[in-house]
This record gives sequence, structure tokens and C-alpha cells, in this order.
Amino acid sequence: MKLWISMWPFWAILSAVFAALTAIFAKVGVENIGSDLATFIRTIVVLLALGAILTLTDGWQGLGSVSRRSMIFLILSGLATGASWLCYFRALQLGNAAQVAPIDKLSVVFVAVFAVMFLGEKLSAINWTGVAFIAAGAILVAYRA
Repeated sequence: MKLWISMWPFWAILSAVFAALTAIFAKVGVENIGSDLATFIRTIVVLLALGAILTLTDGWQGLGSVSRRSMIFLILSGLATGASWLCYFRALQLGNAAQVAPIDKLSVVFVAVFAVMFLGEKLSAINWTGVAFIAAGAILVAYRA
């Protein structure tokens, strides 16, 4: 039997918890400064934290060990992350966290669609039903009457 710490649901739930805290902390953090500066500060903190984790876990490895393909896609992922963070912080500055965060979570819907389109992944009818529920739920949570 696997330990729960070595199973993906454990880490996915932690990711969701930290993403929720990100929204709450960021909403307060962007109150009196520009959203782009807030994103910059957040990025510095992430870089320092990851550098510390890599050092503590002896996870550093030479860039030469990363394939060209991996490097290209990691760079693209970094650019997409940066764009996402900039847009997210701007949205938090302009809207309520309880409205912005659910719309941001439509990324789950986009991941499902993109995974099918670009990665050749297959989703069953029940999976697509779940994707539709996620989309509907995000919109309903964000809707303000």
C-alpha cells in the first residue's frame, strides 16, 4: 500500500488549498500597490523559496541534463505562468476574490480540452460531464445577482 504522501491526490488537494490561500493573500496584497509590482514581488518569493527547497533537497542539476524539447516547453510554461499571474493579480485588484478565483479555475476546463486536442488524451462521457459541471459551477459561484 502506498503512503498517502506518495499519491497524487494528496498533492493535488494541497495545491488547491495553497491556490485558495493565494487568492486571499493576494487580494489583500494588491490593495495599495500596482498588480504588476505585486506579481513581481510574488515571483521573487517563489524563486527564493524554490531555490531553498532545491538546496535543502539536493535537487540542483546541470542545465545540460535538460533536453532542448523540455527546455522549450518549460520556457513556454514559465511564460504562460507569468501571463496567468499578471492577469490574475489584475483581476483580483479589480474584482472580488470570491468571483475572480472561480473564473480562474476554469483553467481546469481548458486543461481538459487542451489535453484532448494537443496531448491525445481521452475523456469519457462521465469525464466530460464533470468538466461541464466544473464550468457551470465556476460561473455560478462567480455570478453576482
